[in-house]
Amino acid sequence: MDSQTTAHITKNTTLIPAINGWQYYLTDQGRSVHTIKAFLGDLNLLTSYLPPDKTLGNISTSDINNFLDWMLNERGVPCSPKTFARRITSIKSFFRWLSDSGVLMINPAEKVVQKSVISPLPTVLTNEEIEQILEVANNHRTGESPDTRYYTLVLLLLSTGIKKGECLNISPNHIQVENLENPILFVRYKSPQYRYKERKIDLPQEWIEAYEEYQKAYNLTDRLFPWSQRRLEYLLEDLSREAGLEKHLSFDMCRWTCALQDWNSGMDPNKIRQKLGISKVQWREVRMKLHRLSSSIEE
Repeated sequence: MDSQTTAHITKNTTLIPAINGWQYYLTDQGRSVHTIKAFLGDLNLLTSYLPPDKTLGNISTSDINNFLDWMLNERGVPCSPKTFARRITSIKSFFRWLSDSGVLMINPAEKVVQKSVISPLPTVLTNEEIEQILEVANNHRTGESPDTRYYTLVLLLLSTGIKKGECLNISPNHIQVENLENPILFVRYKSPQYRYKERKIDLPQEWIEAYEEYQKAYNLTDRLFPWSQRRLEYLLEDLSREAGLEKHLSFDMCRWTCALQDWNSGMDPNKIRQKLGISKVQWREVRMKLHRLSSSIEE
């Protein structure tokens, strides 16, 4: 525990300066900007509920439970189960930090019941639908007016499981094809705080063949796909429509389909986690969903 961020915080400190200290701590720990923003928003909501002169040492478990009840039933602003669960997590994390650092001898949030919420199962493609999508994409690739974007994009997504933002940031020099027996995609991040998400992902030979055609067709410089996010989304939507699917193909659907394919193939779960670039905490829910998706298909 970093004692520097809590050096001037005691049980007699009020919430706002303590939250500021927690912000510094989260930043030092490399937490993402979005996570920090969400956590601080949750704690600031608690600050608005409690009396401004309420000190850390005087905040009780009842105060926190009353706040949570107010937020759900009296505040008058909708609070989804997922948001409610995150706010409990934020409060628990904040007071655990204070307790672990010795500011508080008793953690008032310790006995607050955590509400775990698992969002609905994602929509994935069946094996037959994957074949239909790839067939349509390949028709674009080999037609009278060849358009290699469809096949290059969708096969990359279904093979690697990368996220939309990662796809948009790929540069041609992130693709290593020198060793044709083991072509690799490097997923890179510009910001140092996301370096833990960087990884190498194996690429299938059939994608490399399409990629070489794609390179010849388009003058690639800084970006592998030099089009807007919306334009790429339209390409995926075109594929699902032309394949006659009721599902609307998306980046997220390709990501989950890839993960499920790897799961069903018997790939080591930790390797799937690393391929997706997610933390061990995030993997808990993803793993449960993959297990449920796999079971539902078998049924």
